[in-house]
Order: sequence, then structure tokens, then C-alpha cells
Amino acid sequence: MTLVKFNPFAPVVTNRVNTLDKWVNDIFNDDFGMKFTNANPSVNVIESDNAFKLEVAAPGLAKEDFKVHVEDNLLTISAEKKVENEEKTEKFLRREFGFTSFKRTFTLPENVKAEEVKAVYDNGVLNVNIPKAEVKKVVQTIDIQ
Repeated sequence: MTLVKFNPFAPVVTNRVNTLDKWVNDIFNDDFGMKFTNANPSVNVIESDNAFKLEVAAPGLAKEDFKVHVEDNLLTISAEKKVENEEKTEKFLRREFGFTSFKRTFTLPENVKAEEVKAVYDNGVLNVNIPKAEVKKVVQTIDIQ
């Protein structure tokens, strides 16, 4: 006869470890990037004397995937891309679908020319140029009565 110490939580711990192992393996498989498809891209905001510039890191997209929209002092940058990978062998067909999307909205200051916003996508970076408008300073002497 063999004595075995009983642990009522053993099945729970074992299941948690197996679940954690599965989760880690799922994350670090071949489609690592597809696990985080709805993450917002990093954005650099640069101000010069005559413009604001946004640099949006969005590799793997095409310029047709982007929409840049200005309305009511809000600049919205969004993108959507459907990814299809297909692998054929003699015995089976495997198809994997993926969908990548994001949406970022920025409040524009009052001193911009919203109608002159330009965007260029090059080497995985969307560059958005937002020209500044001249701010007229009002200097007035007020008579005290």
C-alpha cells in the first residue's frame, strides 16, 4: 500500500498552469502580431513655428487602408486592413483570416488651418502635416470711466 498526500487544490493549480502554458504558446506562435491587431499605433507629435506634424507608426498597411478626417477641431486617423493567408498542400487547404484596425482622435488647437491638412504614407509611417494659422494678437487700451 502507498500513502499519497491529498491536495484538494491540485486539479485547479494544474489547470491554471496548463491554461497559462497554452496562453503563452498561443501568443508566441507564428502570428504573434495578429494577437494585438486592435492596438493603437505609437504617435510622435512635433511642433514647429509654422506647423504641427504627426508621425504615426503603422507598418504593414497601405495608404489605401487609412482615413484621415478633420471635423470640429478633431483630427481622426483610422485604418482597416483585412489579411488573408492561404497555404495549400496535397492533402489540405488552410486559410487564416486576420483583421487589423485602429482609430486615433486628436483635438486640434484653434490656431490651425484644418482645410490644409496633408497626409503622406511612406515606409510604414503616416506623416500628417497640420499648418498653423496666424494668431492675431489683440492689443487694446481700455478707457476707464
